[in-house]
Amino acid sequence: MSINFFQIFINYFITHSKGIPPAEKTYIQLDIKFGVICLKPDIEQRACQLAVYIIENKTTVRAAARRFGISKSTVHKDLSERLQYINIPLYEQVKQILETNKAERHIRGGMATKRKYRG
Repeated sequence: MSINFFQIFINYFITHSKGIPPAEKTYIQLDIKFGVICLKPDIEQRACQLAVYIIENKTTVRAAARRFGISKSTVHKDLSERLQYINIPLYEQVKQILETNKAERHIRGGMATKRKYRG
């Protein structure tokens, strides 16, 4: 099989997996070494896309992870550790939203419990 077939297959897989629009899957690149095909994420681009998504939608780490099809740990690491070395103004904005979410999480948890037991 040629590389072109693999590129077509990988692109189809990326754009059609988990119902995520292709525009938000653009951070995945094809990496071919020693005849092995690997999907290698472009971490810097993904971190910036996550930050923009959270800033625009004022959303939580959990919601961003669900939207991008990655784990909460990955989202948190991208935003709290990696982004500060990539884009400082973006990092400062996301940091404020994450701190707000952290301060409000006990309230959201209480409301969820209330909904659960009241029906």
